[in-house]
Amino acid sequence: MVSLWGTRDSKRDNAVDEDGQRHAEGSHNAHERRSQDADERTRLLPSSRNDGYLDPDDPAVTPYNLWSVRAVRYFAILLLVVTSLWWVLLLVSIFVSPPGMHSRGSGFFDVSYTTLTLGNLLVAILFFSIPSKALEVTSMLTAVLLLVDMIMIVSIPQLRLEEGWVGIASVVWATAIAGYSVMTDRIVAWGKSEEEERLTGRRETRRSLREWCGVFAYTIIMVVIIIVTVLLTATLVLRARDASLEAPGKRWYVDDGKYQVHVQCIGNATYAEQGFPTVLVEAGEYPYEGTMEPFFDNAYKNGTIARYCYWDRPGLAFSDNAPSPHSAGMSVEALMESLAQAGEEGPWILVSAGIGSIHSRIFSSRNRGYVKALLMIDPLHEDLLWKIGEPTHGFLLWAWGIISPLGLQRLMGALFRGRTREDRVYGRSADQSGKFIKSKLQENLVATSLTKTEITQARNIQDKDTALVVVSSGILYRSNKDWADKQQQLTKITENLIAWDVVKKAPHEVWKTLEGREAIEGRLGQLVEM
Repeated sequence: MVSLWGTRDSKRDNAVDEDGQRHAEGSHNAHERRSQDADERTRLLPSSRNDGYLDPDDPAVTPYNLWSVRAVRYFAILLLVVTSLWWVLLLVSIFVSPPGMHSRGSGFFDVSYTTLTLGNLLVAILFFSIPSKALEVTSMLTAVLLLVDMIMIVSIPQLRLEEGWVGIASVVWATAIAGYSVMTDRIVAWGKSEEEERLTGRRETRRSLREWCGVFAYTIIMVVIIIVTVLLTATLVLRARDASLEAPGKRWYVDDGKYQVHVQCIGNATYAEQGFPTVLVEAGEYPYEGTMEPFFDNAYKNGTIARYCYWDRPGLAFSDNAPSPHSAGMSVEALMESLAQAGEEGPWILVSAGIGSIHSRIFSSRNRGYVKALLMIDPLHEDLLWKIGEPTHGFLLWAWGIISPLGLQRLMGALFRGRTREDRVYGRSADQSGKFIKSKLQENLVATSLTKTEITQARNIQDKDTALVVVSSGILYRSNKDWADKQQQLTKITENLIAWDVVKKAPHEVWKTLEGREAIEGRLGQLVEM
């Protein structure tokens, strides 16, 4: 302040200046405090980061930065390639069995487990960078179920024999890959957390829309995989239950020990040793035990026949599946080998039905002098083999076989329809098993090639003096002219026709009617007494 006399009071001025400076600093500090308080105009996210960390959405924030995570992914891709090659090999083995890779079961379970493995690996690779608890839990549950399957296959003798080393390797591989998927998810989750803390300063808990879509997608896929695994396990339990059903006869190794066929002979063995004929039964489209057994049991009890034998063709009832391809002539060779091991030498009266007549005729041509007579019940003519070998039919058999391990019909039958193990092995549900489907697929694949050639050769070398009886279905004879003409042609395969009976109102399985049973038993007794 300037005094009246024009001089300045320096002390007083300095005090005023200091007060003004403190007031200005206080105002500035208050303004900074107000600017730091959040209000409705404050930005939720800073416009820029000056703390040295990256934004969580930056592409550089990824678990792939770690070599261990990259190594796990590359190894998963390698496993996918190996599994794909194994899957292709198993698929080919259904049609043509590579040396040493034949399984005595259907082979469809091997394909199912390998397909499941491919699914697990694809999920692990496609959603590799999106770890989640859902993927870890579902993968772990799948691994536990597959472990149960592996234990059942290895510990139950019949399942172990049917699956062989190929099936065991497939289920062990599937179990190992499911465990690897769990480990992969944990490693990626660890790597993701490490990189987020290193590059962003904190572990990220939120997910982007893309990540949520990925989680939703692979959760649905894994739920489907779990359902498939549960169905495979349930079907395996049914197979284990069915394996406890003992075969009534004996199973013989054939084709250099590759598989076993079931043969049963009933009656006094001395009867055959004295030179009397033994009736050898070849069933039709379905197993003997579920179709023709009641008729022959009754004929035996009535004394019409004193001794008879039957067998299950490869893949039916108690017999194993044969290696692919497998023709009617190959089945006949297996039958001849098993009969020789059983000490059964004939002479024979061959009784066959439907497609079984093809096998009986080939057997007769290859055992000239040992076959006394042929009795064919509504037999299949070789000119109609094209129906068996139709490509569409073969594709449907293959497709049905691929999904047969899920056991949808078999499980429904066991749970709600009271189907027993007898029904599933040789009864009304036998056609739902993988073994049965595989045998029909094998028939289809060679019906118009190998089998057609074999039956043509058999017709040319058939002993013309062999006694012949044909019993035909009246229903098919009158409703299908082509079938009727072929039945008539079959009465001329030898020059010793004893009788040709057309049973009225009888279906293809003629023995299902009383008139049919009487006609067959009467003609059978006539042949035995000749």
